[in-house]
Amino acid sequence: MKTFFYLLLALCCAACAPKKQPVSLIFDTDMAPDYDDVGAMAVLHALADSGEVDILATVSSNKQETTAPCIDVLNTYFGRPGIPVGAPKGEGVSMDTWHKGLKWTEELPSRFPHKVESASQAEDAVSVYRRVLNAQPDTSVVVVTVGFFTNLKDLLESGPDADSPLSGKELVAAKVKRLVSMAGYFPEGKEFNVMMDAPASQYVFENWPTPIVLSGFDIGEKIITGKQTAAMPVEGSPVREAYKMCLEQDNPEGRNSWDQSAVLVAVRGAEPYFGLETGTLTVTPADSNDHWTPDPAGRHARLLPKMPTEQVTATIEALMMHQPTVRK
Repeated sequence: MKTFFYLLLALCCAACAPKKQPVSLIFDTDMAPDYDDVGAMAVLHALADSGEVDILATVSSNKQETTAPCIDVLNTYFGRPGIPVGAPKGEGVSMDTWHKGLKWTEELPSRFPHKVESASQAEDAVSVYRRVLNAQPDTSVVVVTVGFFTNLKDLLESGPDADSPLSGKELVAAKVKRLVSMAGYFPEGKEFNVMMDAPASQYVFENWPTPIVLSGFDIGEKIITGKQTAAMPVEGSPVREAYKMCLEQDNPEGRNSWDQSAVLVAVRGAEPYFGLETGTLTVTPADSNDHWTPDPAGRHARLLPKMPTEQVTATIEALMMHQPTVRK
């Protein structure tokens, strides 16, 4: 009953939230090993429909061929088929879902409309980043990554091109306001997004020139969503279908909300949902460990629990259940 109350409250608050200038955002996802990426994109499009965010681009950090089609399915379903979709073209991780029954990574592209047929056919993620960033005002873009750090490393190392005379690091410093990332096992350990491309993670944490906000493993671990989403009385929703087929194979009560938490903070900020602790996250590629050092002068900040978990859960679930008003 308490969860239902918070869900109802979240729906009401979403409807009456004051309008602000939308956040200009690039979404970077591994879109395959786990399906919280699907929930994160549902949250992102719900916030776009409420005028809170302008989705500039959606890129995959995973070379798995179904990633780009799945991203395109979700963009198309929510009425934004024109959002650029990119994927890595150099060295990188290729990883599919762990499910052995119905695989949502195959089912979504087979059931729902999309134009991008594979990651190989998608545009180079770095090219998407450079073109989109160059077109934006200075210090105006939020980048949120809920996957591997491959694209961000490649972006930082990129050189001048037809879109911009700046190096990748100069372009990021000029155009990006902050990076929000689902990453880190605090205070020390192995976290999936960090360890899958540990050299890239190390490079980004050492060289990214803007503030970084980290939504760690401990944050999303406690926020269990998806049960209501999987039971939505709607037809033709890729979000509903992904959660329905996955929860039937995993836990019918829901799935951890690692990626959704990062998206929520990227758009609305940490408050009132979470507190912040400043410090520095370092990565040692030899063992893929990450280590957090609290420091008031640190270059990074990590989220800390603040709002009751039930209330944050209801907020995220309500956004995941959002349905597009107009599909193009």
